[in-house]
Amino acid sequence: MEKIVAKKKFGQNFLKDRTVLQKIVEAMPNNDHKVVEIGPGLGDLTKYLVDVKSVEAFEVDTDLCKLLQNKFEKEIATNQLRINCGDVLTAWKSELIEESYDLVANLPYYIATNIILKALADPKCKNILVMVQLEVAEKFCANEGDKVFGSLSIITQSVGEAHIVVHVPPTAFEPQPKIDSAVFLIQKKRDRCDEDFEDMLRVAFTQPRKTLMKNLSAVYEKNLLQEAFEKLSLTQTIRPHQVSTLDYHQLYKLTRSLDGTTRESGKR
Repeated sequence: MEKIVAKKKFGQNFLKDRTVLQKIVEAMPNNDHKVVEIGPGLGDLTKYLVDVKSVEAFEVDTDLCKLLQNKFEKEIATNQLRINCGDVLTAWKSELIEESYDLVANLPYYIATNIILKALADPKCKNILVMVQLEVAEKFCANEGDKVFGSLSIITQSVGEAHIVVHVPPTAFEPQPKIDSAVFLIQKKRDRCDEDFEDMLRVAFTQPRKTLMKNLSAVYEKNLLQEAFEKLSLTQTIRPHQVSTLDYHQLYKLTRSLDGTTRESGKR
């Protein structure tokens, strides 16, 4: 069989390290959910997953689809594995799958954040166990006060708990990326917060080095913000990364209750 060469346009870095592959499987939550794997690549993780779970895989690379269909002919025949050839984001415009699932995957770097946010928003997705670049994993898993604590951290904490499972060096991949990676787990406990709250977070972290008041007052009425800050005992000089997830939710509720529907002209 012709050797498959990683394609840059799909952000392919094939995870080959058996120790890391086993750690991913060991970190999977103990339940009877189906597994969704996005970007199975050469099937190195897939072969571990199908031993313990029913797997629904999504692969955009048609060459890899053919390889996977041949490699896992038996598992496909017994319905242990189903391979969907095409763009998972297109499939996600409607319902991804009909039942509860856990997302377990080595995600291509260029769409990792988008995929994770999609999974967080999908009520059928119960857990997210993924390999991404280390920098992205740290943002999703950060805590209040950490320099990288931001909107991704808050969205994650709003729906569940997250932690890094293992750091992964470039040598674990073929071809080797130029950056470190990490596997992290999000265990969802609640539905994702509403879009208006997430809009407020984007404004709050527009310029992370500026004060939260400065960022929010560019969009929201300052007098309402000052009243809300006072109720929550937040100082005017506090930075966005220093405010807890709970306080962001309280701030959101307060600004809405104080504001009603009246906003400054040109502001939200």
